[in-house]
Amino acid sequence: MTSLSKAIAVKALAPETLQSWFREHRDLVVIDVRSAAEFESMHIRGSYNVPLPLLSEHTDELAARLGSRVVLVCQSGVRAEQARQRMATVGLDTAYVLTSGVPGFDAAGGDVVKGKDRWDLERQVRLAAGSLVVLGLAGGRFVSPKIRMLAGAIGTGLTFSAATNTCAMGKALSAMPWNKAATEPTRESAILQLPVPAAEEDAAA
Repeated sequence: MTSLSKAIAVKALAPETLQSWFREHRDLVVIDVRSAAEFESMHIRGSYNVPLPLLSEHTDELAARLGSRVVLVCQSGVRAEQARQRMATVGLDTAYVLTSGVPGFDAAGGDVVKGKDRWDLERQVRLAAGSLVVLGLAGGRFVSPKIRMLAGAIGTGLTFSAATNTCAMGKALSAMPWNKAATEPTRESAILQLPVPAAEEDAAA
């Protein structure tokens, strides 16, 4: 396998396997790359919240603090896979992605912590995109044909999002006030609070 194919291959982990890993491996670290607000709504007990933008900004520093058993989670697996690919660029290519995300782990009977009920970011993106398409089509029929261009622009944006595995709308929505948590993770509160791998602890002792 080439280095490129290694970098893009999804290393999937089933929710049931993650449950057994919690029982069997003390060195397990679960990183939740969703927004802080999504994390507050529901997260896997014992996981650490390092939102994808923060992870992307401090990838080297985060990778240096992680051991060999790392699982990345999000709502569906899309952002977790983006995080895994980002981590692979700095040499950490052993991270796994939880299939079906946090909701799937919950549905499989996994131990989760539930807080304030919020719509997850991916659901908000679907609502916003769908509403704009309907608005564009309705406006094109009843106001001006030019407004139909809005629907085309949204379609183009969604196609680009799928091709590049990114989401500009999701990034924009994550900055909205209703998607802000009481305390937003920072480098100091999220990354520097991660446990030091056992090998490093032994070396320092």
